[in-house]
Amino acid sequence: MRKSKFVFIGVSTAGSSIMKIFPQWSALLGLDAEIVGCDLPPRSAKSAYRRVLREMRDDPLVVGALVTAHKIDLLRACRDLIDWLDEQAALCDEASCIAKRGGGLHAFAKDPISAAAALDGFLKPGHWRGGKRDVLCLGAGGAAVAISVGMAQRGEADGLPRRFVLADILPERLESIRRIHQGLGSRMHFEYHLSGSAADNDALLAELPAGSLVINATGLGKDKPGSPLSRDALFPRAGLVWELNYRGRRDFMRQAQAQAAARELRVADGWDYFLHGWTEAIAEVFQIVIDDESFAQMAELAAAHRSP
Repeated sequence: MRKSKFVFIGVSTAGSSIMKIFPQWSALLGLDAEIVGCDLPPRSAKSAYRRVLREMRDDPLVVGALVTAHKIDLLRACRDLIDWLDEQAALCDEASCIAKRGGGLHAFAKDPISAAAALDGFLKPGHWRGGKRDVLCLGAGGAAVAISVGMAQRGEADGLPRRFVLADILPERLESIRRIHQGLGSRMHFEYHLSGSAADNDALLAELPAGSLVINATGLGKDKPGSPLSRDALFPRAGLVWELNYRGRRDFMRQAQAQAAARELRVADGWDYFLHGWTEAIAEVFQIVIDDESFAQMAELAAAHRSP
């Protein structure tokens, strides 16, 4: 009997750690499944996305997919091929997980849940309560959507930052994320800045009070070298710095690490976000429960493949 197929839709899937990790996870969870990479250039033609989803739908061995760089473009190109969207996918206008149900395709946006789970392991309980602390998110694409939506939806219980500031080089991204935020009905205060240079980002960084969270959601430092900040940038004292890249040069993270002792910074990369993103999708596609004990076992297996 042939194994079921779990499709990974990305840009350069062969270089991802998940290609080595998933077989171990599959054995641990008793899934009897293999991972299949599907590479598409960023912002591919509509026809390419439609071809991929039709092939998934028509292949009886395919059980579902995780989508990385194509979450927004894929859903916009294939909405009529999707039989059902969860509330988060409809709100965020993206699909990070596709599951086959009764021969049809169901789309989910799991990233707000994954981002919140990763932040839970990074932020101390009550971090946003009782102080003037901001979030500066450099980049307003899919990761920024997930983090801001996840934080806003959980904010009533966990507290809210004073401001959630977003900066991006593309006005259309800022307008898109603004529309999503308007549909949240949240008390979170958002600001949107068109930022054309590292100097612009440095200026936003300089306005942050102590204890603020700074996020690199631009992708710089992974497939492309560089950082959204200049060499002269200073992180806020006692700040938290989240580099969403988990592989590559991660120049932004190294800038923060160089200031960590003097500025009392806590620095993390995107590894835990990566783990939560995959485990959430696997749980949905294979319709299983991954409890804390199972997650810990999966994280231990994955650690051997983590980039230094």
